[in-house]
Amino acid sequence: MERKVLAACGNDCAACPRYIAHPYEKTDEELHHTAQLWLKIGYRDHVVTNEEISCTGCITENWCRYHVVKCCEDRGIKTCAECSEYPCSNMKECFEVTKSFEPMCRKVCTDKEYEQLKKAFFEKEKNLSN
Repeated sequence: MERKVLAACGNDCAACPRYIAHPYEKTDEELHHTAQLWLKIGYRDHVVTNEEISCTGCITENWCRYHVVKCCEDRGIKTCAECSEYPCSNMKECFEVTKSFEPMCRKVCTDKEYEQLKKAFFEKEKNLSN
């Protein structure tokens, strides 16, 4: 069975092309390709550096549109699925906004890229329900 590394919001970090924590290291070429892909998808307005695109996981200091890590930390839980209010309005919005990027990803990505992004980001609800 494939191992997942779940973020608080349900993203699968192990599948993410940005995630560089051991044993998921990425080459400079892979990170640059991801930065170019983020521009094509519309996640960024320019190609960012490898340092900026790389990620070792969510921490409260990282920018998050939904402040999910901070919320989980405040509640003493690891993922939103552990919350008695799940799915709250914040997570419902998170799911909706994430899904809104899927058509563009399908349009500009290769099949392999799309499948990776689907597994990493578009299966949040599924990951949190397992």
